[in-house]
Amino acid sequence: MAAADSGPLTTHVLNTGDGVPAAQMSVSLHRLDSEMMIWSLLSVGTTNKDGRCSGLIGREAFGPGMYKLRFETGSYWEALGQTCFYPYVEVVFSIMDQDQRLHLPLLMSQFSFSTYRGS
Repeated sequence: MAAADSGPLTTHVLNTGDGVPAAQMSVSLHRLDSEMMIWSLLSVGTTNKDGRCSGLIGREAFGPGMYKLRFETGSYWEALGQTCFYPYVEVVFSIMDQDQRLHLPLLMSQFSFSTYRGS
């Protein structure tokens, strides 16, 4: 899929413990309602065989505000017949410039995770 078709937000999940992409992991995107202080579900997706998930939001809907990506890590590890310490990982981030392209990778093992802002 070309970058222009993937939308303004993409993610990539790597199982660093096994050295492989984290395929078939559920991911959801939420936005914070700043008046009511509650999260609204915007979309759900699943990582592909390369651990990538795109198309969670279109450019027109990606306005300034606070968002979070929720990764269902517990279900992923359970499907592999393994246990983990973190049943899910939530990455909260702010968008100020809706014209930016944002890539948020998640690097994880059964007992740790890390993320960073890519482009």
